Amino acid sequence: MRTIVKGKNVEVPDHVRRYAERKFGRLERLLDDRSDALVELSNEQHRSAVDAHIAEVTLVIDGRTLRSHATGASYQAALDVVVDKVERQAVDHKEKPRLRQRPIEEKALLRRIADGTAEPARETRIVKTKRFAIEPMFEEDAVAAMEELGHTFFVFVNAETEHLAVLYRRRDGDLGLIEPILGGEYTAGRGHHAPANGRHGREGARPA
Repeated sequence: MRTIVKGKNVEVPDHVRRYAERKFGRLERLLDDRSDALVELSNEQHRSAVDAHIAEVTLVIDGRTLRSHATGASYQAALDVVVDKVERQAVDHKEKPRLRQRPIEEKALLRRIADGTAEPARETRIVKTKRFAIEPMFEEDAVAAMEELGHTFFVFVNAETEHLAVLYRRRDGDLGLIEPILGGEYTAGRGHHAPANGRHGREGARPA
């Protein structure tokens, strides 16, 4: 394990640096040489004498970051407390059952969520409107136009009925035709016999 000791706006005395390295050396039994411990020492004059010295630790284990801090009347006292805290965190981390390996994308998302930088989920919205002229055409011509464009649907005006129609490709590979009718009623698909009154109730056939 690598231990890095530095001061935050303070000069770290050599004997304090050696003390920190020696204290964190006891964690080597829990960690491997891929683990890093960053120890940052600082001093805040406005605090009381008993907690004016601050030791902050960032420990990276198996790609996971553990953080802890402690205060004391001296750097050594603060280090004694923070090492105990970090050691407990490291033990808990090692004893937890390993979760399945997450994909890189999922890890990145979880990291952004933890950092508070993940973008909130947004509602689906219309971002573009396309307008185009529609000329009447026969169904056969509409099929040919859709195939030429390589689309899965095609909007056109049926030259026989002069009504708007939507040609679409079904999951089975065949084509379907939607002919909107004002009033919200449904008509039977081709190949079905319409009732005598020419209307369907709510149980009428919907386009496939």
